[in-house]
Amino acid sequence: MTTRREWLQRMLAAGALAVLDPRAAFGGDSTKAGLITRAIPSSGERLPIIGLGSSATFAQVARSEDAAALRAVLARMVELGGTVFDTAPQYGASEEVAGRIVQELGIGKQLFWATKVNVARRGGAADPAEARKQLEASFRRVGKPVIDLVQVHNMGDVRTQLPLLREYKEKGRVRYVGVTTTFENQYAELIETMRSERLDFIGTDYAIDNRDAENTILPLARERGISVLVYAPFGRTRLWRRVTGRKPPEWAAEFGASTWAQFFLKYAASHPAVTAITPATSRPDNMADNMAAAFGQLPDEATRKRMIELVDALPAA
Repeated sequence: MTTRREWLQRMLAAGALAVLDPRAAFGGDSTKAGLITRAIPSSGERLPIIGLGSSATFAQVARSEDAAALRAVLARMVELGGTVFDTAPQYGASEEVAGRIVQELGIGKQLFWATKVNVARRGGAADPAEARKQLEASFRRVGKPVIDLVQVHNMGDVRTQLPLLREYKEKGRVRYVGVTTTFENQYAELIETMRSERLDFIGTDYAIDNRDAENTILPLARERGISVLVYAPFGRTRLWRRVTGRKPPEWAAEFGASTWAQFFLKYAASHPAVTAITPATSRPDNMADNMAAAFGQLPDEATRKRMIELVDALPAA
Protein backbone atom coordinates (compact mmCIF):
# COMPACT_ATOMS: atom_id res chain seq x y z
CA MET A 1 0.00 0.00 0.00
CA THR A 2 1.39 3.39 -0.95
CA THR A 3 2.32 6.18 1.40
CA ARG A 4 -0.37 8.29 -0.23
CA ARG A 5 -3.15 5.83 0.58
CA GLU A 6 -1.94 5.47 4.15
CA TRP A 7 -1.97 9.22 4.61
CA LEU A 8 -5.47 9.56 3.14
CA GLN A 9 -6.76 6.83 5.44
CA ARG A 10 -5.34 8.62 8.47
CA MET A 11 -6.92 11.89 7.35
CA LEU A 12 -10.27 10.22 6.81
CA ALA A 13 -10.12 8.59 10.22
CA ALA A 14 -9.52 12.04 11.70
CA GLY A 15 -12.58 13.39 9.90
CA ALA A 16 -10.67 15.55 7.42
CA LEU A 17 -13.62 16.25 5.13
CA ALA A 18 -11.70 18.78 3.08
CA VAL A 19 -9.48 16.06 1.63
CA LEU A 20 -12.47 14.27 0.11
CA ASP A 21 -14.51 17.38 -0.62
CA PRO A 22 -12.44 20.56 -0.94
CA ARG A 23 -15.63 22.63 -1.27
CA ALA A 24 -16.44 21.91 2.37
CA ALA A 25 -13.53 24.08 3.44
CA PHE A 26 -14.84 27.00 1.39
CA GLY A 27 -18.55 26.76 2.05
CA GLY A 28 -20.16 25.61 -1.17
CA ASP A 29 -19.80 25.70 -4.93
CA SER A 30 -16.22 24.87 -5.88
CA THR A 31 -16.47 26.99 -9.02
CA LYS A 32 -17.15 30.11 -6.93
CA ALA A 33 -15.42 29.45 -3.66
CA GLY A 34 -11.66 29.47 -3.93
CA LEU A 35 -11.04 27.24 -6.95
CA ILE A 36 -7.77 28.40 -8.53
CA THR A 37 -8.00 29.00 -12.28
CA ARG A 38 -5.55 30.26 -14.87
CA ALA A 39 -6.18 32.05 -18.14
CA ILE A 40 -5.23 30.65 -21.54
CA PRO A 41 -3.11 33.52 -22.92
CA SER A 42 -4.36 33.20 -26.51
CA SER A 43 -8.03 33.59 -25.52
CA GLY A 44 -8.43 34.58 -21.87
CA GLU A 45 -10.53 31.48 -21.18
CA ARG A 46 -9.87 30.24 -17.65
CA LEU A 47 -9.18 26.64 -16.62
CA PRO A 48 -9.02 25.04 -13.17
CA ILE A 49 -5.38 24.56 -12.18
CA ILE A 50 -5.85 20.81 -11.47
CA GLY A 51 -7.22 18.32 -13.97
CA LEU A 52 -6.81 14.65 -14.81
CA GLY A 53 -4.41 12.72 -17.02
CA SER A 54 -5.03 9.31 -18.51
CA SER A 55 -1.65 7.66 -18.74
CA ALA A 56 -0.05 5.54 -15.98
CA THR A 57 -2.61 3.91 -13.64
CA PHE A 58 -5.57 5.32 -15.59
CA ALA A 59 -4.30 3.58 -18.72
CA GLN A 60 -3.68 0.34 -16.83
CA VAL A 61 -7.25 0.26 -15.55
CA ALA A 62 -8.61 1.22 -18.97
CA ARG A 63 -6.88 -1.81 -20.47
CA SER A 64 -8.67 -4.00 -17.94
CA GLU A 65 -11.99 -2.42 -18.98
CA ASP A 66 -12.79 -1.59 -15.35
CA ALA A 67 -15.01 1.29 -16.39
CA ALA A 68 -16.61 1.65 -12.96
CA ALA A 69 -13.38 2.89 -11.36
CA LEU A 70 -12.67 5.37 -14.15
CA ARG A 71 -16.28 6.54 -14.21
CA ALA A 72 -15.98 7.39 -10.52
CA VAL A 73 -12.75 9.31 -11.10
CA LEU A 74 -14.15 11.42 -13.94
CA ALA A 75 -17.39 12.07 -12.08
CA ARG A 76 -15.46 13.10 -8.96
CA MET A 77 -13.29 15.55 -10.86
CA VAL A 78 -16.29 17.27 -12.42
CA GLU A 79 -18.17 17.29 -9.12
CA LEU A 80 -15.27 19.14 -7.48
CA GLY A 81 -14.96 21.73 -10.24
CA GLY A 82 -12.29 20.17 -12.46
CA THR A 83 -12.65 20.30 -16.23
CA VAL A 84 -9.30 19.50 -17.90
CA PHE A 85 -8.93 15.92 -19.09
CA ASP A 86 -5.77 15.04 -20.99
CA THR A 87 -5.58 11.88 -23.07
CA ALA A 88 -4.07 10.47 -26.27
CA PRO A 89 -4.67 7.61 -28.70
CA GLN A 90 -1.20 6.43 -27.70
CA TYR A 91 -2.34 5.75 -24.10
CA GLY A 92 -3.72 2.33 -24.89
CA ALA A 93 -7.47 2.13 -24.28
CA SER A 94 -7.58 5.37 -22.25
CA GLU A 95 -9.11 7.66 -24.85
CA GLU A 96 -11.66 5.11 -26.02
CA VAL A 97 -12.80 4.07 -22.53
CA ALA A 98 -12.85 7.65 -21.20
CA GLY A 99 -14.80 8.82 -24.23
CA ARG A 100 -17.42 6.15 -23.67
CA ILE A 101 -17.73 7.10 -19.99
CA VAL A 102 -18.03 10.80 -20.80
CA GLN A 103 -20.87 10.10 -23.20
CA GLU A 104 -22.60 7.81 -20.70
CA LEU A 105 -22.33 10.43 -17.94
CA GLY A 106 -23.34 13.25 -20.26
CA ILE A 107 -20.45 15.46 -19.10
CA GLY A 108 -18.84 16.19 -22.46
CA LYS A 109 -19.84 19.86 -22.40
CA GLN A 110 -18.36 20.30 -18.93
CA LEU A 111 -14.94 18.97 -19.88
CA PHE A 112 -11.99 20.65 -21.51
CA TRP A 113 -10.99 17.65 -23.63
CA ALA A 114 -7.32 17.59 -24.59
CA THR A 115 -5.98 14.87 -26.84
CA LYS A 116 -3.02 14.37 -29.15
CA VAL A 117 -2.00 13.21 -32.59
CA ASN A 118 1.16 11.41 -33.67
CA VAL A 119 1.40 8.91 -36.47
CA ALA A 120 5.08 9.61 -37.18
CA ARG A 121 7.63 6.91 -36.60
CA ARG A 122 10.79 7.86 -34.73
CA GLY A 123 12.87 9.97 -37.10
CA GLY A 124 10.29 9.52 -39.86
CA ALA A 125 7.58 11.53 -41.55
CA ALA A 126 3.91 11.48 -40.68
CA ASP A 127 1.33 10.37 -43.23
CA PRO A 128 -1.30 13.18 -43.32
CA ALA A 129 -4.03 10.70 -44.23
CA GLU A 130 -3.19 8.55 -41.21
CA ALA A 131 -3.08 11.62 -38.98
CA ARG A 132 -6.56 12.65 -40.17
CA LYS A 133 -7.80 9.13 -39.51
CA GLN A 134 -6.44 9.28 -35.98
CA LEU A 135 -8.07 12.67 -35.37
CA GLU A 136 -11.44 11.53 -36.66
CA ALA A 137 -11.28 8.52 -34.35
CA SER A 138 -10.74 10.91 -31.43
CA PHE A 139 -13.86 12.87 -32.41
CA ARG A 140 -15.92 9.68 -32.48
CA ARG A 141 -14.63 8.51 -29.12
CA VAL A 142 -15.53 11.66 -27.19
CA GLY A 143 -18.71 12.31 -29.15
CA LYS A 144 -18.05 16.05 -29.44
CA PRO A 145 -18.19 17.97 -32.73
CA VAL A 146 -15.39 20.23 -31.47
CA ILE A 147 -12.36 19.10 -29.47
CA ASP A 148 -10.92 21.70 -27.13
CA LEU A 149 -7.22 20.95 -27.60
CA VAL A 150 -5.17 18.71 -29.86
CA GLN A 151 -1.38 18.65 -29.56
CA VAL A 152 1.34 16.98 -31.59
CA HIS A 153 2.47 14.21 -29.24
CA ASN A 154 6.17 13.97 -28.42
CA MET A 155 7.21 16.37 -31.20
CA GLY A 156 6.20 13.87 -33.88
CA ASP A 157 6.89 15.44 -37.30
CA VAL A 158 5.68 18.87 -36.25
CA ARG A 159 6.15 20.26 -39.77
CA THR A 160 3.45 17.94 -41.09
CA GLN A 161 1.09 17.50 -38.16
CA LEU A 162 0.95 21.04 -36.72
CA PRO A 163 -0.31 22.59 -40.00
CA LEU A 164 -2.92 19.83 -40.10
CA LEU A 165 -4.11 20.82 -36.62
CA ARG A 166 -4.26 24.46 -37.70
CA GLU A 167 -6.46 23.41 -40.59
CA TYR A 168 -8.85 21.77 -38.13
CA LYS A 169 -8.74 24.89 -35.97
CA GLU A 170 -9.54 27.17 -38.90
CA LYS A 171 -12.55 24.98 -39.69
CA GLY A 172 -13.77 25.32 -36.09
CA ARG A 173 -13.33 21.65 -35.23
CA VAL A 174 -10.40 22.20 -32.84
CA ARG A 175 -10.24 25.18 -30.50
CA TYR A 176 -6.57 25.15 -29.50
CA VAL A 177 -3.40 23.51 -30.84
CA GLY A 178 0.02 22.75 -29.45
CA VAL A 179 2.91 20.33 -29.05
CA THR A 180 4.17 18.12 -26.24
CA THR A 181 7.18 16.25 -24.98
CA THR A 182 8.40 14.73 -21.74
CA PHE A 183 11.71 13.59 -23.21
CA GLU A 184 14.86 15.54 -22.36
CA ASN A 185 16.39 14.88 -25.77
CA GLN A 186 13.43 16.71 -27.36
CA TYR A 187 13.53 19.84 -25.18
CA ALA A 188 15.68 21.75 -27.68
CA GLU A 189 13.18 21.02 -30.46
CA LEU A 190 10.31 22.01 -28.19
CA ILE A 191 12.00 25.33 -27.37
CA GLU A 192 12.73 26.04 -31.04
CA THR A 193 9.11 25.25 -31.94
CA MET A 194 7.87 27.57 -29.18
CA ARG A 195 10.02 30.34 -30.63
CA SER A 196 9.13 29.82 -34.28
CA GLU A 197 5.48 28.69 -34.26
CA ARG A 198 2.21 30.18 -33.05
CA LEU A 199 1.09 27.78 -30.33
CA ASP A 200 -1.82 27.92 -27.92
CA PHE A 201 -0.42 25.19 -25.65
CA ILE A 202 2.54 23.06 -24.83
CA GLY A 203 2.60 20.00 -22.58
CA THR A 204 5.72 18.97 -20.67
CA ASP A 205 6.94 17.32 -17.49
CA TYR A 206 7.53 19.44 -14.38
CA ALA A 207 7.83 18.48 -10.72
CA ILE A 208 9.45 19.78 -7.56
CA ASP A 209 12.42 17.46 -8.10
CA ASN A 210 12.37 17.91 -11.89
CA ARG A 211 12.74 21.65 -12.33
CA ASP A 212 14.56 21.88 -15.67
CA ALA A 213 11.49 23.49 -17.24
CA GLU A 214 11.99 26.52 -14.98
CA ASN A 215 15.22 27.42 -16.80
CA THR A 216 13.90 28.06 -20.31
CA ILE A 217 10.60 26.36 -21.16
CA LEU A 218 8.34 28.03 -18.58
CA PRO A 219 9.81 31.55 -18.95
CA LEU A 220 9.56 31.24 -22.74
CA ALA A 221 5.94 30.15 -22.46
CA ARG A 222 5.15 33.32 -20.50
CA GLU A 223 7.06 35.46 -22.98
CA ARG A 224 5.31 33.91 -25.98
CA GLY A 225 1.84 33.72 -24.42
CA ILE A 226 1.64 29.92 -24.53
CA SER A 227 -0.41 27.88 -22.07
CA VAL A 228 1.36 25.06 -20.25
CA LEU A 229 -0.10 21.70 -19.32
CA VAL A 230 2.08 20.00 -16.71
CA TYR A 231 2.58 16.25 -16.92
CA ALA A 232 4.15 13.90 -14.34
CA PRO A 233 3.95 16.30 -11.35
CA PHE A 234 4.75 13.39 -9.03
CA GLY A 235 7.70 12.29 -11.15
CA ARG A 236 5.45 9.40 -12.08
CA THR A 237 6.18 7.32 -8.95
CA ARG A 238 9.55 8.84 -8.07
CA LEU A 239 8.34 11.38 -5.51
CA TRP A 240 6.15 8.82 -3.75
CA ARG A 241 9.17 6.60 -3.27
CA ARG A 242 11.17 9.50 -1.86
CA VAL A 243 8.59 10.32 0.84
CA THR A 244 7.81 6.75 1.89
CA GLY A 245 7.25 6.66 5.65
CA ARG A 246 7.34 10.45 5.99
CA LYS A 247 4.61 12.97 6.75
CA PRO A 248 4.35 16.37 5.08
CA PRO A 249 5.92 19.15 7.15
CA GLU A 250 3.60 20.97 9.54
CA TRP A 251 4.39 24.28 7.85
CA ALA A 252 2.72 23.03 4.65
CA ALA A 253 -0.58 23.90 6.35
CA GLU A 254 0.37 27.57 5.88
CA PHE A 255 -0.53 27.23 2.20
CA GLY A 256 -3.28 24.66 2.67
CA ALA A 257 -1.41 21.42 1.93
CA SER A 258 -2.34 18.53 4.21
CA THR A 259 -1.01 15.67 2.05
CA TRP A 260 2.07 15.07 -0.06
CA ALA A 261 -0.06 15.17 -3.23
CA GLN A 262 -1.21 18.68 -2.37
CA PHE A 263 2.34 19.67 -1.44
CA PHE A 264 3.73 18.54 -4.79
CA LEU A 265 0.84 19.91 -6.86
CA LYS A 266 0.81 23.29 -5.17
CA TYR A 267 4.51 23.67 -5.91
CA ALA A 268 3.93 23.16 -9.65
CA ALA A 269 0.77 25.28 -9.61
CA SER A 270 2.60 28.18 -7.99
CA HIS A 271 4.69 28.80 -11.10
CA PRO A 272 2.89 31.59 -13.00
CA ALA A 273 3.47 29.98 -16.41
CA VAL A 274 1.52 26.84 -15.49
CA THR A 275 -2.05 26.75 -16.78
CA ALA A 276 -3.16 23.31 -15.57
CA ILE A 277 -1.65 20.15 -14.09
CA THR A 278 -2.94 16.74 -15.15
CA PRO A 279 -1.85 13.96 -12.78
CA ALA A 280 -3.18 10.56 -13.74
CA THR A 281 -5.11 8.42 -11.28
CA SER A 282 -7.63 5.59 -11.33
CA ARG A 283 -8.87 6.20 -7.76
CA PRO A 284 -11.62 8.70 -6.86
CA ASP A 285 -10.08 9.36 -3.41
CA ASN A 286 -6.80 10.32 -5.08
CA MET A 287 -8.74 12.50 -7.52
CA ALA A 288 -10.31 14.34 -4.59
CA ASP A 289 -6.92 14.68 -2.92
CA ASN A 290 -5.48 16.16 -6.10
CA MET A 291 -8.40 18.56 -6.52
CA ALA A 292 -7.88 19.85 -2.98
CA ALA A 293 -4.65 21.40 -4.28
CA ALA A 294 -6.76 23.65 -6.53
CA PHE A 295 -8.20 25.49 -3.54
CA GLY A 296 -6.86 28.10 -1.16
CA GLN A 297 -3.39 29.58 -1.24
CA LEU A 298 -0.31 28.77 -3.28
CA PRO A 299 3.22 29.01 -1.91
CA ASP A 300 5.11 32.27 -2.44
CA GLU A 301 8.69 32.41 -3.69
CA ALA A 302 10.24 32.08 -0.24
CA THR A 303 8.06 29.07 0.52
CA ARG A 304 8.89 27.50 -2.85
CA LYS A 305 12.58 27.65 -1.92
CA ARG A 306 11.82 26.05 1.43
CA MET A 307 9.89 23.27 -0.31
CA ILE A 308 12.80 22.65 -2.70
CA GLU A 309 15.28 22.44 0.18
CA LEU A 310 13.11 19.84 1.92
CA VAL A 311 12.67 17.66 -1.17
CA ASP A 312 16.28 17.95 -2.31
CA ALA A 313 17.37 16.68 1.11
CA LEU A 314 15.28 13.51 0.76
CA PRO A 315 16.89 10.23 -0.29
CA ALA A 316 17.04 9.75 -4.04
CA ALA A 317 14.41 7.40 -5.44
